[in-house]
Amino acid sequence: MQFYNLKTRSHVDVPDSQVKKMKMERQTKSGVQVRYAMTAEYEGSKLFKFVNEAAFKASSAPEAK
Repeated sequence: MQFYNLKTRSHVDVPDSQVKKMKMERQTKSGVQVRYAMTAEYEGSKLFKFVNEAAFKASSAPEAK
């Protein structure tokens, strides 16, 4: 999966075996906001990639806590 590394300002390819998925929820005035992301650690940098719900559910990556 391809991520953008903010530290090096470049795109990096991370093996699918190192990718985890994460669901983030927060309370707002109008209700609960849910964001879906894929995370990985590559060369000491934590990488995040926000995805839509369909891509999140279709992914076979394990969930991060």
